[in-house]
Amino acid sequence: MPFTSHDVAKIAGVSQSTVSRALRGMPGISPETVERVREAARSLSYVPSEAGRSLSTRQARSIGVFTEDLTNPFYPALVEPVRKRLEEHGFRTILLTEPDSVESADSLPHGVVDGAIIATAHLGSPLPPGLRARNVPFVLVNRTVDGVDCDRVTVDNVAGAEFAAGFLADLGHREIAAIFGPSDTSTGRDRELGFRRGLSRHAVSLPESRVRRGPFTYQTGYQAATTLLQRRRRPTALFCGNDVIALGALNAARALGLDVGADLTVVGFDDIPMASWELVDLTTVHYDLTTMARTAADMMVDRIGDPAAPFRHVTLDPGMVTRGSHHRP
Repeated sequence: MPFTSHDVAKIAGVSQSTVSRALRGMPGISPETVERVREAARSLSYVPSEAGRSLSTRQARSIGVFTEDLTNPFYPALVEPVRKRLEEHGFRTILLTEPDSVESADSLPHGVVDGAIIATAHLGSPLPPGLRARNVPFVLVNRTVDGVDCDRVTVDNVAGAEFAAGFLADLGHREIAAIFGPSDTSTGRDRELGFRRGLSRHAVSLPESRVRRGPFTYQTGYQAATTLLQRRRRPTALFCGNDVIALGALNAARALGLDVGADLTVVGFDDIPMASWELVDLTTVHYDLTTMARTAADMMVDRIGDPAAPFRHVTLDPGMVTRGSHHRP
């Protein structure tokens, strides 16, 4: 089996993207590192694949980032560090929306992008199969797609939601409600699974009457919280499938005259920058969103440089960050 840039990177003690950039003579790498990479490549008789070379030298030098509406504050927090990292690698970023069928994925103009980072895929998304059929490399970030093996970087959503459930149970909450994300996304599915599992371990029930689901949007949180908080037996805590849903829930609670942090606990997931604003002050499940974004960008550049390399799966560890939106009932 021929050696790959992954092997060169291990010997040289650098990343695959550094190997690709050093062997192409791109700026921003020290002469010592370039020489170390070249020596490692010579020792392995490594020759970059022609497929990888042709991709990396296309005139486009662009990566498509499939995202949802940028008015949703999660996506700018993810896309901006992706853009900056790709720029460091010499690539431009083109924002795209996910097509709704394999046929529309196939109709994407040839030569516009050298690869794709997908942040919005649903479990049955036609986009990854459509790109693979056209030999367009891609990376999944924040989401997974059933039956598709590829480069991906995610957070451990099940563990994060379990942390949130345990946190609420340890505070003494028993009347807990949840506003989950859509079940046809890996984030929505896995966070619900983890939260239910965590409550079960603490012998806390979550009847379906105290559950709502919807898109990861402010409107979902506002509408669902308004309904849940006007029940005769009002919950003392709300777990939200992401921070954007939690923003809607916070405003709904305050519109109903509730003091979040005294009358009601609201917990989110993602720890987007807005969650730490003093006016929001959201207790939430944290992971390093910037690291996720930069890792996805590096994976994309590595894949373009070495299309035959083994797929990489990176899972970030979550934790709780406590602010002012929780209380003991």
